[in-house]
Amino acid sequence: MFYHRGSSPELNSAFYCSNKEARVGYSGETVEYAFLIIFTIETFLKIIAYGLVMHQNAYVRNGWNMLDFVIVVIGLFSVVLEFLTKDEKDEGDGASSHPSAHGHGGKPGGFDVKALRAFRVLRPLRLVSGVPSLQVVLNSIIKAMVPLLHIALLVLFVIIIYAIIGLELFIGKMHATCYIGGTDLIAEEEPAPCAISGHGRQCPINGTQCREGWHGPNGGITNFDNFLFAMLTVFQCITMEGWTDVLYWVSTALASHFSNL
Repeated sequence: MFYHRGSSPELNSAFYCSNKEARVGYSGETVEYAFLIIFTIETFLKIIAYGLVMHQNAYVRNGWNMLDFVIVVIGLFSVVLEFLTKDEKDEGDGASSHPSAHGHGGKPGGFDVKALRAFRVLRPLRLVSGVPSLQVVLNSIIKAMVPLLHIALLVLFVIIIYAIIGLELFIGKMHATCYIGGTDLIAEEEPAPCAISGHGRQCPINGTQCREGWHGPNGGITNFDNFLFAMLTVFQCITMEGWTDVLYWVSTALASHFSNL
């Protein structure tokens, strides 16, 4: 590899990576537009063959065809907005239309259609419309979701009950930790709740004292100060992700049998 005067391998590597990302993005958008053209042609052919909406077997009277139609319309709408706003931007600024300056399709300089492009995740569902067996499977899954809703309501009811219990027992108990005496500096690198009085955790370092003013463990999220945070803490315990940390934090702050429960 040849280097220009004043350049370095790091700069050349960064330039190569940026060009590679640009090429990959350009190729991905080209493939996207190609599939959009194919899907649009398919949609128009089906509309011509089945009719749009007037008779019983019309195109949009089928739910899967309606999904395909919405995906195609959103794709075409986003592309048109991109090109229209890009042209207005170029005419107003008089800037160059090179892809490296503006991006393909006017993304940086044009209309932000990221919200519309999020509907691209529905494109794999187009496969379902062409395979009847997959339609049966997906319809069965959707019907099975209705009984699961009752189970979800039951779980929510249990979370609410335990959140109310946590509010009654532990409200405001997670904001005391060890500070250096006479200062507002936290004494420990990894602070944890302590007990101002009682049999909870005491500050192990000499010259430190346990007092309130700390935002709380886990960035101030894990606490029982209000109903929403209490529900979030209970939900964390239900998921079994970090529930032991919550147990230790509450135990060191209270050191009572209620905290272990």
